[in-house]
Amino acid sequence: MNRINQHLDQVNWIAQLADLKHAHYHNSLLVTALIELLVEKGIMTARDIAVMSAELDASFTPRPADPTL
Repeated sequence: MNRINQHLDQVNWIAQLADLKHAHYHNSLLVTALIELLVEKGIMTARDIAVMSAELDASFTPRPADPTL
């Protein structure tokens, strides 16, 4: 692979990373707005959301295998 292609690949990776950061920013705004609306309208409390977040985090966190098995 020549040097120009290597540089173009690097530029492409940087552009993809910038796109991901932009999407993450917009998703964060959306989640924040939804949480604020749920709390503001009395549908959920901040505590409900914190508990649900902790439960979801725990369910998606891989647990190490039991070394005694």
